Amino acid sequence: MPDHLWIRADRLHDRVQARAELDLPPVLAVVNAHRRLRGPYTAAGALIRAVAADAFARCPELAARHNVELASVAPELMATVPAAWQTLEWTVRDGERTRFYSGRHTLNIANGLADFLRSYLGAHDDGPRALVVENVHEADPTDREFLAVLLRRNDIPQLKLVLGTGCAPLEDQPGEVPVSLSAVLAARAAPVDVPASVRPVVGGDARAFVDSDGTGDDPADLAAYNLLAQHEREALHDVRYAELHAMGEQSLALGAIVHHAERGSRPAVAGVRAIEHAMGHCRKVGLHHAAADLGARGRALVDQRDRPGTWWYFTEGLAASLAAVGRFDEAAAVHQDARATSVDPEVHLMCAYGSAMLHVDHLPPRRRDLGAARAWLNLAAALASLLPDLRARLFHSAFGRNGLALLALHEGDPEEAVRLLDDCVAVLDGELEDRPLHRSSLRHNRARALAAAGRFEDALADHVAVAALDPGFAEHHFHVGTALRALGRDEEALAAFERVLPLSPPFPEVHHDIGDTRMRLGDPVRALAAFERVLVLDPDHVGALANRAGLRCALGDTTRAWADVAAGLALAPDDARLLCVKGRLLAERGEAAEAERVLTAALAVDPDMVEAWALRGQVRFDAADVEGALEDLDRAVALGDRPELHYNRAVAYEEAGRYGEAAADYRLVLAAADDENARARLDFCLRSTR
Repeated sequence: MPDHLWIRADRLHDRVQARAELDLPPVLAVVNAHRRLRGPYTAAGALIRAVAADAFARCPELAARHNVELASVAPELMATVPAAWQTLEWTVRDGERTRFYSGRHTLNIANGLADFLRSYLGAHDDGPRALVVENVHEADPTDREFLAVLLRRNDIPQLKLVLGTGCAPLEDQPGEVPVSLSAVLAARAAPVDVPASVRPVVGGDARAFVDSDGTGDDPADLAAYNLLAQHEREALHDVRYAELHAMGEQSLALGAIVHHAERGSRPAVAGVRAIEHAMGHCRKVGLHHAAADLGARGRALVDQRDRPGTWWYFTEGLAASLAAVGRFDEAAAVHQDARATSVDPEVHLMCAYGSAMLHVDHLPPRRRDLGAARAWLNLAAALASLLPDLRARLFHSAFGRNGLALLALHEGDPEEAVRLLDDCVAVLDGELEDRPLHRSSLRHNRARALAAAGRFEDALADHVAVAALDPGFAEHHFHVGTALRALGRDEEALAAFERVLPLSPPFPEVHHDIGDTRMRLGDPVRALAAFERVLVLDPDHVGALANRAGLRCALGDTTRAWADVAAGLALAPDDARLLCVKGRLLAERGEAAEAERVLTAALAVDPDMVEAWALRGQVRFDAADVEGALEDLDRAVALGDRPELHYNRAVAYEEAGRYGEAAADYRLVLAAADDENARARLDFCLRSTR
């Protein structure tokens, strides 16, 4: 039976009455998710504010461990948690920021909040608690994602969710949705359908509707509100706006304050100012769905001719936020509209660059048009060269070359990318030294290009320099670790990856790379724990499923290895890593022919997969196909010069009577380690060649 409940009725009153008749565990909190209240994280923020004091008293370490998550969902707590944002982008003006969180940042926040709740509820040790969340159908995508994460995670047994929605199907929001609430809710919660009650549409209270911040669903109150003259409605909104503004709570400024400012007597002044503030905050902390919504609302209130700077602020923010959440066609349409309505050359320059970046950075490979990207970048460069201000001309020209460098990477010319980025860095170092964030971004991009060119030491130097410039930004340490791994410096890489953990909400990639690195260091038990952590955060992470399956197979846990392989292949039927593990499991089960077929399929997908060549060679050797085994093992050795591969090939050479070649491989094994079996077999081969 599902652990959670889904109460469905169109009226909140009916859902509350139905909930009162249920046998629920003690209630942790009852929160309203309606996004008009506090915008993104309305529900999550209300929950955190409700439990924070008790949580910090029971588990003081939680404030520091989850500072980014807590400050993101309940910014009012910033006075009581360690500083969450100590990175370079928080020291520069909005117009100078070039780095924004990815569209998946909110998924990391959701998982961090889930970790917080798991620790907090675990500290109670007094049984399950119910979290009641109402108006889920009106929630911002951040809250929907958070609730979906809580539903799908199996490591918070003390939590029972009771979610209330309307009766209409729960549709996912437009754009990329890493975790679908509608799908998870249907799978993990038992529905409770509530008959609708009948209430008269008379005697309503317009003030009550306004004071609900537009979330009330009493038809009588709404009818009374609609009967008011416009100036009367505006007056009520002005009063409520003033009341909320006086409370000084940042999260209110992301929801209800904007709602009332738009509907009060001065929407073009108070409304625009409120939207500017809210959108700026949302973009800074990675709340892109809300930022896109606010950008569109701001554009609707601003006359482009009268306030071109404010119009562009909303336009640029709208386009960038739409791109960040995967709504690429809408972002392109915003650029097109701006080009059609503006004669400002800098607007056209920025639209050209933004249109190019859609193809270079955002669109999936099948939709990229690199020729169109180059045309847009050339236009941006031409317009930059005409700007009258020298500093603006230098800056935009440098970033035009940055775009061309990223394009060169996609076109497979990393050395050209390095050359272009060298030019960019030289300009900013020489002429624009007061732009540290831009210089940091360019050096990061140059490190990417250097790595693509195989210049790993140089790439590492750039990543280390950027991390030293901005040590509070977690991703820099992640990239340092990746560069160190490429150089085979695994112990140092592991230390870099572990520096990421306290600086960021949990994200699967760093735990995956920790697991990979521990495997390379010969620590399968802790590698397995790292991959299990990945799969808590992202149950559909194919790489972690493949690696966990391989480790389970190596540790003799074949039943669960098969389960991982089945789950992974259901998600990615042609994944070479999973096919390789499946081939190993089939071989161990004695199904040699099927194992060879599966391994051949893996090699068709990834012809450079050392493990698959080695394993198919072993399968063929066990089937007495010595020549076929040697062909596969030759290929494995050519791709990965490892002692164990030389040992297996030596055994095959020995079986074929090619003792001299076998002896050469055994010597290579012994050069790497003192192996008794290899020494004994070498002696046998040497005697056999006399």
